Amino acid sequence: MRILIVTDAWTPQVNGVVTTLSQVGDCLAKDGHDVLFVTPGRFRTIPCPTYPEIRLALFPRRRFRRLAEAFRPEAIHIATEGPLGHVARAYCLRRGLPFTSAYHTQFPQYLRLRFPIPERASYAYLRRFHRPAVRTLVPTETVRQELVRRGFEHVVLWSRGVDTELFHPRPKSFIQAPRPVAMYVGRVAVEKNLEAFLQLDLPGSKFVVGRGPALESLRRKYPRVHFVGFKSGEQLASYMAAADVFVFPSRTDTFGLTMLEAMASGVPVAAYPVTGPRDVVRHGETGFLHEDLRTAVLRALELDPAVCTAYARTCTWQACARQLLANLAPIGARAGAVITRSAAAG
Repeated sequence: MRILIVTDAWTPQVNGVVTTLSQVGDCLAKDGHDVLFVTPGRFRTIPCPTYPEIRLALFPRRRFRRLAEAFRPEAIHIATEGPLGHVARAYCLRRGLPFTSAYHTQFPQYLRLRFPIPERASYAYLRRFHRPAVRTLVPTETVRQELVRRGFEHVVLWSRGVDTELFHPRPKSFIQAPRPVAMYVGRVAVEKNLEAFLQLDLPGSKFVVGRGPALESLRRKYPRVHFVGFKSGEQLASYMAAADVFVFPSRTDTFGLTMLEAMASGVPVAAYPVTGPRDVVRHGETGFLHEDLRTAVLRALELDPAVCTAYARTCTWQACARQLLANLAPIGARAGAVITRSAAAG
């Protein structure tokens, strides 16, 4: 099958959306599918306001149309609600093409942290964006129930996975610091609620692995915390496995892939009992959830790392890719002919 995936989030960004799409794309390609990613890298871009590391496609309509018509997709999946997502949505609606969409990010909560925009207005915009999709894919049952409660339609589950060949138990000696080591890995940004972790009175050492717009200000504010910057590949996996507890302070994530990566590394998770952790963490087994984050950290340190690793190994990217494939909306022969005629006319 020729599958067109449209995303405003792509490399060099490092986040759950990019990881999910790239891993799933690799799995689909290995199974013989032809996958084309339409990403900001194919267009002129401008920096996203308040988050310049994110690049937004500038005037992408014509080039997107040429790419789609040359590829002649048999299914179209719109992964994000940014400029490219809007162009792809309009393209499908004008031609009567079915498509699926995904809800990866809790934009209403993210926007509220940066601008005085009521959540109800943001959800109304997102409902309108996703309404024409045959299915809107979400990562957890908690997110599905929340969107249904807010009036979203055709919402289905799309699980996530973890690369257990990269993330697995490794020597703790990689980090030479007082134990226990409490670690956060991810974007260093206001929506991650990182200060809830940094302010905790904990034994041992705190490590932050990642980059983002809040990095320098937090580094100045918390000089005793080890901010090691962005890491990837084997180095990232070595840091992750060297921790004794993984702290996930976010209250706004829809999933939190780094929690799975921590568990695969034999590191239990401490988090709030909110969307994301509630569905990813097995409370009292692979992590501990508590409204007092310090309590969650101390209780997580008591858990068995082997249980964490065993659970994470059941979450594969292959299963995630198959789930996406099963939920795609195939473009029928009549709709496909519309693309071909449009390309010939252009």
